[in-house]
Amino acid sequence: MRHKYKQTGDLNETKLLYISPIFKLFIKQGKIRAYFLMFVLAKARLHMKKTLLTIIAIAFSINLHSQYSTSYPDTLHKRLLLTTIGIETGAYIGGLSFLSFIWYKDRPKVPFHYYNDWQGYLQMDKCGHAYAAYYESSLAYHALRKAGVSKKKALIYGGPAGLVFQTPIEVFDGLNEGWGFSWTDMAANTFGAMLFTAQEAFWDNQIVRMKFSYSPSLYREGHPYLGETHLESFFLDYNAHTYWLSGNLKKLTGMQKVPDWLNVAVGYSANGMIKEFYNPAFYHGNPIPNYERHRQYLLSLDMDLSKIKTKKRWLRAVFTALNLIKIPFPALEYNQVEGLSFRPFYF
Repeated sequence: MRHKYKQTGDLNETKLLYISPIFKLFIKQGKIRAYFLMFVLAKARLHMKKTLLTIIAIAFSINLHSQYSTSYPDTLHKRLLLTTIGIETGAYIGGLSFLSFIWYKDRPKVPFHYYNDWQGYLQMDKCGHAYAAYYESSLAYHALRKAGVSKKKALIYGGPAGLVFQTPIEVFDGLNEGWGFSWTDMAANTFGAMLFTAQEAFWDNQIVRMKFSYSPSLYREGHPYLGETHLESFFLDYNAHTYWLSGNLKKLTGMQKVPDWLNVAVGYSANGMIKEFYNPAFYHGNPIPNYERHRQYLLSLDMDLSKIKTKKRWLRAVFTALNLIKIPFPALEYNQVEGLSFRPFYF
């Protein structure tokens, strides 16, 4: 277990872009336990406007496609295609309706405006946007391919899904007080969708995957804004999140003796953050320690579980679920507080 520095935080604009890995772990024969989804959203009591569509899209996509195929049908399965389109469209419209008529209902309407949040949370929020868009595009593409849609058309209609799902939320933000349309959010969404689509178009393979890891803050109990439960802290504490670009070592180097499943991963995290742009000196009249906000850069090994061959369908589903998450390995870390250090076990 890695040890992060002491921190507390009021992350009152946290965007729930990190819930998708949990959903994957609750797959049973390709179906999400809906009651668990409802429990998570109710229990967390967080600001979920930024990821409502992400959650719905990923959940329904997982229902349709519990594990990626290595081959796809040559003929179009119209019934499956219509089912796929119907579920995705219904979820999309339902999410937009929720945002419009419930979430933003009591928010004062303002003229369309922009919000520059590039420096917020040291770009950790942008990593979350890219991560969600990457998997939205991936799931949409594979669902279309499973229905017999050609690669070209699946890339055209499924590849941009990450951007398509996220854009209306930014528009809503731009029309409501307290938020704003963020071009940097849009850039992160575009990056995530393009990272998947470009690799699939050129190589028919994801040589570099986006992955996520989470390690709870040591001092979560010391400040309620980091969450009063472990579940709430999973969403509220940006300091506990790490995002990775995990590349297949054999594909990147051409070394044939390297195992197919072995990856090298470059990670990014941040620490010492309380509020979005700054750390307050006091909380309810009590002084807060002066934590230095800083970025963390990591180098580690990883595993691409999709490269592990198995004939068992349930095991392929488990591997697909776990492939969203960075497998724990030793890591080299560099940050401006400690300099270069070795982490025997980093997650």
